[in-house]
Amino acid sequence: MTEQLRRYGVIKSQKVTEIMETVDRGLFVPEGTPAYVDSPMSIGYNATISAPHMHAMCLELLEERLQPGMHALDVGSGTGYLTACFALMVGPQGRVVGVEHIPELVAWSIKNVGKSAAAPLLKEGSLSLHVGDGRKGWPEHAPYDAIHVGAAAADVPQDLIDQLKPGGRMVIPVGTFFQDLKVIDKKLDGSISVRSETSVRYVPLTSREAQIKGTD
Repeated sequence: MTEQLRRYGVIKSQKVTEIMETVDRGLFVPEGTPAYVDSPMSIGYNATISAPHMHAMCLELLEERLQPGMHALDVGSGTGYLTACFALMVGPQGRVVGVEHIPELVAWSIKNVGKSAAAPLLKEGSLSLHVGDGRKGWPEHAPYDAIHVGAAAADVPQDLIDQLKPGGRMVIPVGTFFQDLKVIDKKLDGSISVRSETSVRYVPLTSREAQIKGTD
């Protein structure tokens, strides 16, 4: 999978290649599904795990803010795949928090990570997965050098901007029917810059109740 993504120029970073090869995507998808095909997959509860090329893109966009010892937040952590990747990048001296509002997915993600290369980080506590409304972030371990949002927001939640460290970066899909993957950088003086990376299609960032009903 990673070799193909490198061949097509999706992955350029050697570090991202190593991390995606270390964290086995097969542990994070429903049993019996083709884990290594480059497409998103349903994980139940009207949620999906993103296609590998999107995970690669987000890892590359955030790589400089996922250095050893840094803090990262994964909103809509789903089955835990990208959260595990973040944890291996920041290492045991860093801190990675996954937030997901579907309790069943959080329980599943903890099992998945526990089988993966990130298991020691989960056990010793530098990686944690929580049930919560990701739109509110996770203030306990803020500010974050990197924030990834795995669902599309109509507007960027202010709580997430507030929890982004000066010098930090957030990657978030924004829009309703038409969506763009936005790269939001908080400068050292606290000012914000925003650019669009590419057009995307994600499930909406919404309440737990609305998600389960399949509505915005």
